[in-house]
Amino acid sequence: MVPDPPTEAAKGPTLTAGLPVLAEGDFYYEALGGGRFRSTIHAQGAWNEHEQHMAPASGIMADCLARHEPRGDMRMARLSYEILGLIPGGEFEVTTTTLRPGRTIELLQAELVAGGRTAIRATAWRIITSDTSAIAAFEDPRIPAPEACEPYDAGVWPGGYIASLQMRIADGHRAGSGTVWLHTEHPLTDTADSSDLARLIGLVDTANGIAARVPPGPGSYIFPNLDLQIHMYRQPEGDWLGLDNEVSFGTDGIGLTSTVLHDLTGPFGRAEQILTLRKS
Repeated sequence: MVPDPPTEAAKGPTLTAGLPVLAEGDFYYEALGGGRFRSTIHAQGAWNEHEQHMAPASGIMADCLARHEPRGDMRMARLSYEILGLIPGGEFEVTTTTLRPGRTIELLQAELVAGGRTAIRATAWRIITSDTSAIAAFEDPRIPAPEACEPYDAGVWPGGYIASLQMRIADGHRAGSGTVWLHTEHPLTDTADSSDLARLIGLVDTANGIAARVPPGPGSYIFPNLDLQIHMYRQPEGDWLGLDNEVSFGTDGIGLTSTVLHDLTGPFGRAEQILTLRKS
């Protein structure tokens, strides 16, 4: 979800008759080698048919960051994404670098470049791990398991990405607050070798639409997020992501979506998304 439509120059060479050239397959991205990828219909965004949804795009960037000079004694604890414009569908490249190497703490960066333009810039703090199980604790309440929730149809949102999801909704859901579980049968790439972390990160941005305060569409408002900030106090596992979510709209055109993140074991972190509110 991004704030502005692309200029003609930003659309890049992958567009044919106004639409991107997409890979075919039951996965989100075709890996082309050398950090290059091609999106499929399953990565299609909700605001524009020729864009990628931020959720799988952030997942493929997390995957690239996880593969960048990996260290078995460290894990990513914070991912910070800045959405610099519309994310074009079709071919793109992800480049990764180490901004701050270190023995116990490292800062990594990834950039998603499409059509000669950086669409997303991400940084990740990677921190050395140690055994702190004796003092482990959390305050975030657990949410009902997926089997205790009802199937959820997010048909109000268009696009291939939303259509690719299985969703289950907990009791008490309302505009501005809700709890939803997400699952997808599609691997992140055609190689199907991404980590649980990357696959779950690739679902988090969905949080901005699960308990919308107003329905999207003509005569209402749009509320795309400009960023995605994820903090994880535990390494997530599995293939179900739980979103326990609250949405706040301010009085001056700015909003905030705040989410506690869960896997099947329990809560593992939090996500924040700043919103630009605009009359559609």
